[in-house]
Amino acid sequence: MLELRPNCECCNTDLLPTSADAKICSFECTFCVTCADTKLGGICPNCGGELVSRPRRPENKLANNPASVTRVFNPAGCASS
Repeated sequence: MLELRPNCECCNTDLLPTSADAKICSFECTFCVTCADTKLGGICPNCGGELVSRPRRPENKLANNPASVTRVFNPAGCASS
C-alpha cells in the first residue's frame, strides 16, 4: 500500500492524501506538481525514475488506511537537478 507522504521533498508544501497535486516515483519519493514539472522536469532527483501522478485514496478508506505522517524534506537534492 502506498505511504501517501504528506509533503513535497523539494519545497515542503503539504500534500493531502486526496490531493491531485502530488507526483511520485516508483520508490514513492513525493513532490508537488509544480516542483516535479518545473524544477525536476518529471524526473526523480533521488533515483532518476519518472514522476507520475500519485493515486488518491478515497476519503472513506483513510480511517482504516491512513496516510503517512512522516515528512521527507530534502531541498538540497532538488537543487542539484
